[in-house]
Formats: sequence, structure tokens, C-alpha cells
Amino acid sequence: MGKKLQKAKQQNGIASEVGEDRGVSSRTRSGGRRAMVSEAKVKSPADGDSDEVKFPKKCRAKHLDENGNAVESTMCHQCQRNDKGRVVRCTKCRTKRYCIPCVKTWYPQSTEEAIAEKCPFCWGNCNCKACLRLDGSLKKMLDAELTYGGDEMLRHNAYILRLLLPVLQHENQEQTLEKKLEAKLQGLSFSELKVQKADVDEDERAYCDNCRTSIFDFHRSCPNCSYDLCLICCREIREGHLQGGEEEVVTEYINYGFDYLHGGKPRCESLEEKVEVNVNDVATSDDNVNSVSEWKAKDDGSIPCPPETMGGCGNGLLELRCMFLDNPLSDLVEKAEKLAQGYDYLEIQEDPGHKCSCFTSDGIIDLTSDKLRKAASREDSNDNYLFCPTAKDIQSEDLKHFQSHWTKGEPIIIGNVLETASGLSWEPMVMWRAFRQINNMKHGQHLDVTAIDCLDWSLVDINIHQFFKGYSEGRFDTKSWPQILKLKDWPPKNAFEDRLPRHGAEFMTALPFKEYTHPRHGILNVAVKLPNNILKPDLGPKTYIAYGVHPELGRGDSVTKLHCDMSDAVNILTHTAEVVLTPGQLRCVNKLKQKHLAQDKRELYSDSNVGKQDEERKLSSTCETEEADVALKNGCLSTVPGDTDQLVCDVNGLKSDSNDNKMDLSVDQEGKSESTLTLEEKSVCNPTEAGEIDGATKRRNPGRKRKRRKHCGGVKSSKLKVEMDDQEDLTDEELLGSPDNMSESNGINLDSALEGIEQTEGGALWDIFRRQDVPKLHEYLMKHFKEFRHIHCNPLHQVVHPIHDQTMYLTSLHKRKLKEEYGIEPWTFIQKLGDAVFIPAGCPHQVRNLKSCIKVALDFVSPENVKECLRLTEEFRVLPANHRAKEDKLEVKKMAVYGLQRVVKDLEALSSEGHALLSCKLTYMSSTNSARSDSC
Repeated sequence: MGKKLQKAKQQNGIASEVGEDRGVSSRTRSGGRRAMVSEAKVKSPADGDSDEVKFPKKCRAKHLDENGNAVESTMCHQCQRNDKGRVVRCTKCRTKRYCIPCVKTWYPQSTEEAIAEKCPFCWGNCNCKACLRLDGSLKKMLDAELTYGGDEMLRHNAYILRLLLPVLQHENQEQTLEKKLEAKLQGLSFSELKVQKADVDEDERAYCDNCRTSIFDFHRSCPNCSYDLCLICCREIREGHLQGGEEEVVTEYINYGFDYLHGGKPRCESLEEKVEVNVNDVATSDDNVNSVSEWKAKDDGSIPCPPETMGGCGNGLLELRCMFLDNPLSDLVEKAEKLAQGYDYLEIQEDPGHKCSCFTSDGIIDLTSDKLRKAASREDSNDNYLFCPTAKDIQSEDLKHFQSHWTKGEPIIIGNVLETASGLSWEPMVMWRAFRQINNMKHGQHLDVTAIDCLDWSLVDINIHQFFKGYSEGRFDTKSWPQILKLKDWPPKNAFEDRLPRHGAEFMTALPFKEYTHPRHGILNVAVKLPNNILKPDLGPKTYIAYGVHPELGRGDSVTKLHCDMSDAVNILTHTAEVVLTPGQLRCVNKLKQKHLAQDKRELYSDSNVGKQDEERKLSSTCETEEADVALKNGCLSTVPGDTDQLVCDVNGLKSDSNDNKMDLSVDQEGKSESTLTLEEKSVCNPTEAGEIDGATKRRNPGRKRKRRKHCGGVKSSKLKVEMDDQEDLTDEELLGSPDNMSESNGINLDSALEGIEQTEGGALWDIFRRQDVPKLHEYLMKHFKEFRHIHCNPLHQVVHPIHDQTMYLTSLHKRKLKEEYGIEPWTFIQKLGDAVFIPAGCPHQVRNLKSCIKVALDFVSPENVKECLRLTEEFRVLPANHRAKEDKLEVKKMAVYGLQRVVKDLEALSSEGHALLSCKLTYMSSTNSARSDSC
């Protein structure tokens, strides 16, 4: 290795490769760069001075064996070992080699020929440890910035200005009224009053002590105890109907034991095992209720500090304070209004929703368009189809098309976004290797994770390798019921790009419409406008990894329950997997479903007014079971070739949400309590057919081995899946009632349905409701909430807000009843591998997994939906103090103020430079508060 290498010509009849060989540049161990070599020679110690050892042209590391013969290095770039036999050498970079075992294990979709032509490192999708941590040269390849031309900067900033200005004009009016009142109380004129700045640091988040809403500027504060009150609460207390300080609500869920989860009777001793959800440390008292009624504003409009029982001191008056002393909101709005008048000539004032290529000139939906997907069947509605282009077909002019749908509050689906990235593997074991950082000082230990058991919504601790094994192969409890686990917001907090830097870069590359979605350089993302010294909300990205099954179980499904996000979001399905279920296991599932229905009849539908609903549900389930049994008898269901007793069933995972309770369900068998079941007690990995299990006590036959399918992430199965469910498990067209799949009796054609399932590439079933349908949805849920179960399968006995509580999932039966009773339905569609789903703020939605899935989601704030974010903030502020959605973490008002400040500054800079700047490229950097231009 240390000998000097010299250039040598081809000798002794060694044939040269086709084309000119310019040689390879390599580095020494000390970091220096060697000379370019095409063929090198060294003197062998065993031979004379005239003999030379020749190295192959493709060789980077030149070695001599024990006999002094030249050999090529067989060190694999993936595993850094040279004892695994044959390697595939890249002919592009000529420096990287991959051994055959690593190729088969980590790159199953690639061939040896493809890797020899261009290796994973050259493609930028190598998943070795160094590349996954971005410790190598790949980091520079992925640190790309978004650039915007001067005309783009002008157009986008003026667009934001038009949308944010009305919002802040309203806030400015509220502040002006409060300032006039304060001037009157102090006996000063409006211009003479100087509002004192609050003693709050820029990186500190200030909240109203009554409603817990964030304070962005004007508020009232007690000079003695620093009790803060927002302007909305000030107005309400003067009007005599103060809200926001509602009593805390404590909900108890009792653990009745494992048998109860599957229709059994509750254990008597479990009455002592209660889980209290959404409980605050400070209990509500009668004194507190009385204090609220006694706390009133004075006749002149001044507000005294509340009594001690409400968090105040009861002494003195609340004084007006501000957060922006140097740049008041009134000055900002005045500048923005002048700029808005100056840009009237631009076409950006035009409403994007008025022109859309999805409609013909007559205003009719263009059904011939390949960018539309049917997602609803509403009568007299033109929003049944969703905008669904593919990522590679998106052109620059499609941004306006995107805005035309986004402005109307419609979800948008972008297909095949992973094709725009480097192709990094999202396989579970690749993710596991990225998580698994043992004895590494740079990355700590992260072997154990917390998952949610979807059957009883309890939290369980599990080894991450075991979790991913169940993700690909399946897990079942002792009753052969599919055990559905899901991780919640992993990695936690803001650690995604720290724990998974390479996957984080891959996700950023795959994001469509980066003007909205990029978390650092998105010019239309209002969240980007926050300066670095301001405390920012955690908007992701976050991974959501979960198991799932294709049939709707009705209990224990892998679901994200109905909820409503305060911000916009984009969700990308990066990986799906399937597991194998035997016909015996499917029959066992249906038997348990009948027990679940009988239990529901006793506990949920015992009232006479819901008896008919129960009969409908029981009849529907019975029909589904009989339909599947008939199909099995008639041979309609194809078995997997080579395994006559197994049947393929889709599985997949989705976005998850946890609860505040945590049970002692560790996988460790030692130290378990008598009142709780461990995860291992509840689960049996890869059980045999249900027919071989006697109840829940018999173990699998140790002499019988279960065949496993070789898993390849993201590859759709060519095998036939089992349809054990109703219309919700069909493809988009079948799900929405395609005429081709309906028989004369208006029922589902089973053969056609199964054929559609075979072609399904999807991983998750989405239901997203329109904003205008929320009042009726709210009314339906309040009417039927007792028909739902939550933690430990306890029936719901009370709700605070049926959507924000996130305790309900609308099954196919409930969606049919919703349509019949209230005439509304959601957009329903299947998210396929590589689909990016855009969810507008304020649209309630729920998700059910059809396969095991890995998804990555990111929140953002679009200027079109700032008003909706503010409306949701008003809803959240009146929730009880201990509610899960109470805290205003987004601080959208502060975001809008800083956003408008940034826009005004950029527009002023563009205006001062003149029209010549429009042809100059500008780099938009969120790390600074100015737009800098390159030289023209």
C-alpha cells in the first residue's frame, strides 16, 4: 500500500478495455490524493527488477497477496468486510464494491448488472451505516437550496400579502379599540398613549392564563402577579360571558381484562384498575366555579386581577402591555396596505379558483382528464373529484392549478413522489439499522420504543427489532386475532433529521410543491417566516409506522381516529408490506367478530331506539361472513402457489395518535403485575392456523413450520387477496359504486370485487370531510357517540368535542348511516405507495391501514388557510383546561405577523431595485430575515 505507484503501458498481451481509460483518482489513508492511474506496476520482491506486477484498471485499493501477486480489494462498501466472497464492482465510480449477500439483503430490487453499471452510492441511495448517518460525502449532494427568480419572488410575496393583510387588519382593529379604551382610562389622547412592552423574551412563549391561547402582541397583565389576559378574554369578560376557563373533564377507562376485549365478561377485580385520561394536577373546585362568576369588569371597562383561586392575586387592575414595541402592528398594516395598492396591476389578485383546467369551458368536470380521481358521490356537487397528478408530470404552471383546488379547501393527491428522489430504501430493516445506534457516542441508544395496541389503545414497550419483525410477518394475540401495533410520532420531538438524516434528506427531496411544503425554504409556507431567535412549533417531519389488515375488523383496526389538525399537512406513504393469513385464522377472526357484535348489542345497543341499528349491523356482518364462506367453498379465492393452505391478505399501517395513559405492558415477563397483561402474554408471533388452536390455551405445533413470504418493500402482490369486508375495502371505483361491479340486485359482485382487490396498490384508506359539512358531522357524532369504544374497549360515556377528542372512528356502517341521516359523506380514497396526500387545515379526517405502512408527514401553514387556523384556535380555546387539544402550540397569529413583516420587507427591496431585478435569481433563505440577490 505504501509503495509508489507509477503509470504503465499495457504489456504481455493483456487486452485493453473498449474506449480510452483516463484512470482513477484515489486518496491515501492520510487524506492526500494519489496521481491518476490507468494501469500501475510495482516491483515484486520475489522477482527481478525487470518484472512488474500489474493491477487491473478498475482497482482502487492495490494489494499484494502473501505471494506478492497483485489482487483487487474485495472490501464491501455496505458491510465493510472482505470475507463474503464475490463482489460487484461499479464501473461508473470504480471505487465502490458491494458483496453479493449485501446486494441480496439490502438491495433486493436491484440486479448485479444494474449495480455494476451504477452502484447505489452513485445513485445516491446507498443505505450503509455511514450514508444513512450522512457522515460521508452524500451530505453535500443533498444540501440543495431552493432558488426563486425575481419575478417569482414578487408574485409569491404579493400573493401572501393579499391573503394575510385582511387577517391582520382585523387584529389591528381589535388592538386599536383596546388602546382607545386604555387611553380613556388614563385620561390621555390616543396619540399620547405609549403602551409599555411586556417583560417577555423573544424565545419565550406567552399564554393567556384563562384560555391558554398564545399571546402575540396586545394583552393585559397584572403588575403585581404577572397574570396575563388575552384581548378576546378581555372582550368576553366585559360582555359578561367569559369562556376559555371551562371546568376540567376527567374520563375514566377501566381495564376489564383481556377476555373482555374479545366479547367476554368483565373481571370483577378490574374495577380497581382505572385509567384517568386528560387529568390535570389541579382539580376543579366549587370555590373556583364561584370565583369565575364573581370575576367581572368594572363599569368603566377596566378589569381587576382575578382572585387567587383562578391564578391571580385579586389586587390591582390589569394593565395594557404589548410584545412589539419597535414595530407596532398598526405601522406594519399601514405599510402593507400601501404595497397592496401598488400591486393592483399584477395578475396575482386574480382568484386561482376561477380558472381550473379540470373543468370544461361550460363549467363541467372534464372526466377525460388523467389528473382527477373520483372520491365521493355527492349529488349536485362539483367537488366529487380530487386533483391527482403524478409528481413527474408537474410543471411550473401546475402551481396555479394546485392553488385553484387548495383555495377551495380540497385535499390533493400527488402520485409517485418517491420517483423524484434518489430511491433510498424505506425497508423496515433499513429503518431499524438507522434507529439502532449502539455504543456510539454521536448517536445514543434507541433500541426500545413505545407502541400503541390498537385493540385497547394501551401503550406497550417493545424492542424495535421485534416491532419491525411483526411489521413484515404479522403478530397475533392468543385468540388468533391480528395484533395491530403502531408507533406514535417516531422519532420523538424534533429528532427526525438527527436520528434519520439520510431519510430526512430523501423525504425533503420527494416533497411536491416545495413552495408550500419545504420547512426551511418554502416561500409560500408562512411557518418559514419566523426568525431564528423565535421559539418555533414542532411541525415535523415525523414517521408513522404501523401494522394493518385489509378487512375492516371493526375492533382493533389500525386507525387514526377522526380528528382535525390546526395546520395544513402533507403525508407520504413510503413503504407497504403484506402478511399471510390462513383461512383458519380468517374464520377465527369472524367468530370473534360475532362475539364482539353480541357484546356491542348488550352494552352499546341496549336501548330500544338503537335496536334497529344493531340489527342492521349484525345483518351486514353476517352477510359478509356468509359471502366469504361461499367464495371459499366455490373456489373463488386463489391460494398462494406452492402453499395450498395459505391465503394472502393485505396489511398496512398509518398515521397514529397516542393517549395520555400508559399501562405497564412491558415485554419483560419478570416483575409483571397480576392486574395487567404483558405484550408477550397477549401476542403470539406467526401462529399456525386458528383451527389448530384450542381456544386461547393451546400452543402452535412445534413440528409444523409456517412458510414465510419473502418481503420486498413496496412491491405490490400479484396474488389474490381475501375480501372479508364491505365496500370500504375496494378500489376507488369499486368503493364508490362502479356500475361494472354491481349486480342486478344492486349488490357487490364478489368476483369483480376480488379482481379489484388484486390490483390494489394502496396502503391506507382515507376519509376527509369538507369544512362545510362539519356542523352536521358534529351533530351526528353527538347523537351516536355511545356506539363507539375507546381505551380498554370501554364504551364512550361522555364527550367534550366529538372531533377534537379523537376517540371515534367511523366504520363503513357509520358512514352509511351518516349519509342516510344527514346527507353528507367524506372524500374517500386509497393512498397508494408513493402518494403524497395534502390535507387542508380544518378538514376532519380519519385513516385506516390496509397494509403495514411507513408514512412520513409534515405540517405547514399555507397563506390560504391562515383564517381557518385562526378559527380552529377559537374552537380550541373554549375546550377544558386539561383537554388534549387545548394548548395553542401553533401560535398562528404570531406567525402571521412575522410573515407579513417578511413579505413587506421583501417587496420593499424588490420595488427599490426596480424591474431589472425581475430577471435576477434570488436565493430565499429562511435563516436570514432579508432577501439577497445574485449579480445580474
